[in-house]
Amino acid sequence: MADTGDTLTRDDLRAAVAAGTVTEAQAASLLATAQARAGFRQAEDEPFELFKGFAEIFVAVGMSILIAGMVGIAMLMDGSGLILVAYGALAWWAATYYTLKRRMMLPSITLVSAYAGAAVWASTWALAAIWEDGLRDSTGLALVLLGTAVLLVLWYRRFRLPFTVFLIGLCGFGIAITLTANLDTAELAANGLSRVFDLRSGSALPIGTLLFGFAALAGGLWFDMKDPYRLGRNAASAFWLHILAAPALVNTVALTFYNMGPGPGFVLLAISLVLISALALIIDRRSFLTAGIGYLIFLISYTLADPDSPSSWALVLFVVGLGLTSLGTFWTDLRLRLMRALPDFPGKNRLPPYQELT
Repeated sequence: MADTGDTLTRDDLRAAVAAGTVTEAQAASLLATAQARAGFRQAEDEPFELFKGFAEIFVAVGMSILIAGMVGIAMLMDGSGLILVAYGALAWWAATYYTLKRRMMLPSITLVSAYAGAAVWASTWALAAIWEDGLRDSTGLALVLLGTAVLLVLWYRRFRLPFTVFLIGLCGFGIAITLTANLDTAELAANGLSRVFDLRSGSALPIGTLLFGFAALAGGLWFDMKDPYRLGRNAASAFWLHILAAPALVNTVALTFYNMGPGPGFVLLAISLVLISALALIIDRRSFLTAGIGYLIFLISYTLADPDSPSSWALVLFVVGLGLTSLGTFWTDLRLRLMRALPDFPGKNRLPPYQELT
């Protein structure tokens, strides 16, 4: 859609959706009609925003100081769980103004973060009241996170703030870690985290992170397919889930292949990075590539770097930087070629549209 004085732009449609003037489905229909008349559909970036201007930063700073003071008062009063529950209710009430009426993004994120903290405290307090030794058990910690997630789901249903999905996802990740972690302190000190997330280690932890990653990816795709033109909160919610899914999946798989060492391990690592890149292009989400940058640098340095020549690192960084810059620059064209080359598969027509000449 041309950006002229007498035509609607994507930003206009997003503003209309945010204001409730049109629904996400109506906005997507308008955009599809306009692009069909222009003779193509154009892939779009991954829009998300943390704040709209310095006024939001100013309000959020003041709000953060206020919340810190309120927490301090609660601690001086022996940290009563009921007091922090009341603070959570206050955050809910404030969100009806800052989120629903003013639609201020950064203050809304500040409020839901404060609400999440109160939810953790309330869930902990409730569990301690019901199960005295619950907090000493991994099941108890998982129940605290589950209770927090349920309270955050209620927040999302009321305010539809995309960042809330990220916090819910963090609770899910915490539950996966809590229920599957069987860490040996001595082994951790000797081998570091790289062995902990190795699928060959025999630990349930990497299985837990892998399952969480697939669940977060599925959730992100579900949101994406509800808003393929990325005009509303569903696409923004998907963004935050992909931010969680990418490191959970990429690091678990890539670390496993990395730990296998030179030869088959590094070959499998290279193949996995290629497949991850293809997935990122198909679903049009760059977070998966971002999660794999460290492994890409390692593979290229393994191939090009000379231990006896420190200056060879300049070549490694040049090659990696050139590759990533080129990929970001020609992303749309690469995605177009890949999507055209792929056969039809379930959900292909519900993914973000790629350019198609009519």
